[in-house]
Amino acid sequence: MDVVIWIATNVFGEAAILLGFIVLLGLLLQKKSASQTVSGTFKAVIGFLIIGAGAGVIVNALEVFEPLWKEVFNLSAEPLGEYMGQEGFNAKYGSAVTLAMTLGFVINVLLARFTRFKFIYLTGHMMFWTTTIFAGIVVQAVGDVSFGKLVIFLAVIMGVYWTLQPALTQPFMRKIMGNDNIALGHTSASVALLGALAGKVLGNKENDSEKIKLPKGLEFLRDSNVITALTMGLLFLSGAIIISFKDTPGAAELLATAGDQNFIVYAIIQSFMFTAGIAVVLMGVRMFIGEIVPAFKGIATKVVPGAKPALDSPVVFPYAPNAVILGFLGSFVGALFWLVILGNTVGYVFVPTMIVLFFHSATAGVFGNVTGGVRGALLAGFITATVVAWGQYITVKMLLPGTVPDTAMWAADSDMFILGPIIRLLAQLLL
Repeated sequence: MDVVIWIATNVFGEAAILLGFIVLLGLLLQKKSASQTVSGTFKAVIGFLIIGAGAGVIVNALEVFEPLWKEVFNLSAEPLGEYMGQEGFNAKYGSAVTLAMTLGFVINVLLARFTRFKFIYLTGHMMFWTTTIFAGIVVQAVGDVSFGKLVIFLAVIMGVYWTLQPALTQPFMRKIMGNDNIALGHTSASVALLGALAGKVLGNKENDSEKIKLPKGLEFLRDSNVITALTMGLLFLSGAIIISFKDTPGAAELLATAGDQNFIVYAIIQSFMFTAGIAVVLMGVRMFIGEIVPAFKGIATKVVPGAKPALDSPVVFPYAPNAVILGFLGSFVGALFWLVILGNTVGYVFVPTMIVLFFHSATAGVFGNVTGGVRGALLAGFITATVVAWGQYITVKMLLPGTVPDTAMWAADSDMFILGPIIRLLAQLLL
C-alpha cells in the first residue's frame, strides 16, 4: 500500500513526472538514440512546466481579478454549516481516493488496449480533484462506506470516465487541431461539447473568430496578445475605478494590496500579466506537443496500438486564441447574470471562481468557434457560466454538503457538476 501511495503521490500527483515517463517510454520503445531520448524527454517536461508557469501567472492575475469583482458586487462567501472539510476528509478517505485514482488509470489503459476507445488520460491534477469530489458525493450519499467498496466503485467510475470523455470530444478536436494526434483530457469536456453543439445550431461557422475582418486602422487587433491585453485591461480598469471610489473595508483591503503603487495602475499591470501568462502557456503548448506526439507513437505501436494522449485544456488555446478570450467574456457576462438570478430565486450567493471559469470557458470557446464562429464562442462561454453557477449550487447544497463543500466551491467544475447526480444515483443503487 505504501508503494502504491508513493507512486500515486510522486508520479500521478506530479503531472510533469508522469508525462516525462510517458515520453521516455515512447522514445525507448522506438529505439531512439540516447541523445534523442534525453532531448525529447527533457523538452517535453520543460514544455509542460512552461505551461504550468504560464498558468500560474494567469492564476495570480485572476486572484486579483476575482476579489476585485466580488467587491464591486458586494459578494461574500456562502455559509456552509457543519461539514468535514478537505483536511478531515483526506485524513479519513485520502488513501482510498489515492488508490482509486491509481487503479482507475490502470483501468483506463486496459480499456484503451482492449476496446476501440484508444485514449489515455494524462491530466494528473484533474485525476485527483475529480476522484476527490466524486468520493465526497459517494460518502454523502451512502454514509460511512467501506474502504474496499469505495476504492472499487471509484476506480471503475474513473477508469470509464477517463476513457470515454476524450472519445466524446474527439470529433470536434479533429476539427480544431486539423489532425487526430491528441485528445482533450479535461473536466471542461461537457461545456466544450455543449458549446460546440450550440455553435452548430445557433452560430455562424463562416464568421471564424480568427478571421475577423477589421478596418485598416484596427489591424493591430489581429494580434491575439493585443486583443487579450485590451479586453482584460478594460475589465481590470473598470473594476479598479469602481473600487477606488468605494468606502468599504473590502475595498480598503484591495487598495492596500497595491502597496505604494496606485491601485488603478496596479490593476492595469495585472491585465498585462494575465496576457503574458497566456503567451507563455501558448509557447509551452507548442514545445510540449512537439515532443509528446512523436514519442507517443512508440506507446501506440508497442503497448496500446493506436493510442492517443488525452491532454490538459490549454492544448487547444493556440488554435483559436481569439476564441479563448471570447469564451471567457461570454462566461464573465453569464457569471454576473447568474449570481443575480441565483441570489434572487434560491437565495444562494454564487461566487464565480474565475480560474474555473477561464480555463473551462476558454476551452468551450474554442469548441464553439469551430462550429459557430464568434457567436458560437460567446455562447459556449455563457453555457459554461450556466453549468458552473447552477452546478456549484446543486453540488454544494445537495450532493456533498456534509463532506467537502469547501473544496467543491473552488475545485469542482463542469464535468463534476454534470456527472455528480449520476454518481450519487449509482452509489445509492450499488453500495
